[in-house]
Amino acid sequence: MKKVGMCENADKSDHSNGEEPQDADYSHLSSLSYELESLVFARFPRSEYWKLSFVNKRCLALLNSGELYKIRKEIGFKESSVFMLAIGESSWWSFDRELKSRRKLPILPSDSCFSLGDKESLCAGTHLLVSGNEIDGLVLWRYELAKNKWYKGPSMISPRCLFASATCGTSAYVAGGVGAAANSEVYDSAEKYNQNDGSWELLPRMKRRRKLCSGCYMDNRFYVIGGRNEHGELTCGEFFDETTNKWKLIPDMLKDDPVQLAHSPPLVAVANNELYSLEASSNQLKMYLKNTNEWKHLGPVPVRTDGSRGWGIAFKSLGNQLLVVGASSAGNDMAIYTCCPDANTGEVQWRPVDSGRIRLSHFILNCSIMVA
Repeated sequence: MKKVGMCENADKSDHSNGEEPQDADYSHLSSLSYELESLVFARFPRSEYWKLSFVNKRCLALLNSGELYKIRKEIGFKESSVFMLAIGESSWWSFDRELKSRRKLPILPSDSCFSLGDKESLCAGTHLLVSGNEIDGLVLWRYELAKNKWYKGPSMISPRCLFASATCGTSAYVAGGVGAAANSEVYDSAEKYNQNDGSWELLPRMKRRRKLCSGCYMDNRFYVIGGRNEHGELTCGEFFDETTNKWKLIPDMLKDDPVQLAHSPPLVAVANNELYSLEASSNQLKMYLKNTNEWKHLGPVPVRTDGSRGWGIAFKSLGNQLLVVGASSAGNDMAIYTCCPDANTGEVQWRPVDSGRIRLSHFILNCSIMVA
């Protein structure tokens, strides 16, 4: 790093001794330490990190090592990023929390079967995991934020699709789903991914087999909600508590939800440790009342969900906010809204996000939130 002399342009007005002025000598002062420099860089907005790679080789190595993200975690400095794959796009896009800046990710180097097929996505720490079907079977690809690259694997213990998932820090949970075979049985198994060593850990089996289910993390528990099995639609939910290493069933959790033919998995998200649902058949936002196992209606959501039975809609937790992306109520343009629901009053004020410059299809195939 270049040492900057604070008096390089010294005041030349006082020359009473007749000597020419000279730059001050600060060679005895040490340059900014690498530790302090790293702390400063760690507080940069993540959307600006790409600029550090052009500073010098040390900054590039610091970025690629992932050390900045470890420092951010230690000092509690985190930001949310929104990763989206819209229909018609060959690459994923990354957006900052306000969806003001965006960046196209490198093209995922999978085969055509994976690119054209259905996929599930989730985040764990600085890893974006995308599961799908290649010609040789189900695989998992991971995007590492620090290196800005895609890597294949590690595969789940039981590779699956149509599963529920949730994120908790550098860990992620998956449960349910089915295998790659057309006649594959519906799973009741669950696994936990650890970003630190890239490993999958087998969890106890759920109380019910289920596919096309949804997951969330709330009250330090992994919840799995709804879905279907060989007996039909499931209105129950259940949660996994790591302190007891057991699953607990929640009967009739979705008992009031209208059943639509070929509908999407339940659209659920958590904000301020409260669970919210977007009812696809009516475009209504609901809040889960934990004490009574009931849902409270909070009013309409300003996107169209009924026309596609919930498919193509992104409904996600964005810190203390809810994020919804889909078709605008007036037409087929992309609409993006956020809100900070008040759990006490039930008041919801949706704030539109200017999506005119994003120019993606309103049909969102995959959306995941990364906090790092």
